[in-house]
Amino acid sequence: MDSKRLTKSQIEKVLGVFRLHIKPTPLSVYTTPYEVLVSILLSARTKDETTLVACQRLFKKASSVTKLQTLSISELESLIYPVGFYKTKAKHLSQLADQLISTFNGTVPRTRGELMELPGVGRKTANLVLQRLGIESTIAVDTHVHTISNLLGWVKTKTPEETERELMKMLPKKYWHEINSLFVSIGQQN
Repeated sequence: MDSKRLTKSQIEKVLGVFRLHIKPTPLSVYTTPYEVLVSILLSARTKDETTLVACQRLFKKASSVTKLQTLSISELESLIYPVGFYKTKAKHLSQLADQLISTFNGTVPRTRGELMELPGVGRKTANLVLQRLGIESTIAVDTHVHTISNLLGWVKTKTPEETERELMKMLPKKYWHEINSLFVSIGQQN
């Protein structure tokens, strides 16, 4: 499919099929800015079910950024294990708590640039946080969004950043908020 010739009905047809097969993320239970940021950070390269259990353990001990700051890296590691890259993520969480308190008065920043200053937060994570908190309509491109967009022929890109730019050009803004959840759900089902 050439993205220049992609019509609304073509978009609706694909997204309609995906909507029929979506499996809602259990992480949607997290709604505060702190919980959203931490759950998204932990979810990278980890199945939602594993992330959910880790988040439940972590948030039971650290229900706020100030409580998170009191935990040692080894405590964080044991709380979030077995999420992917748990040792690195534990270090990032410790640094994140310090930076949120020292730089942002204990609150989660509300801009992509400020979010990306935080340890472990890249463009995809920042976009997901902004989207989930209803701050900005974005397209968060991970490996599933990148791969499926290319398989559909919607884009012909080599990197997630290129995919994000091309999808934002071709898709009406009203679809941006659901692309990540739909494509990730479908991508995880194979």
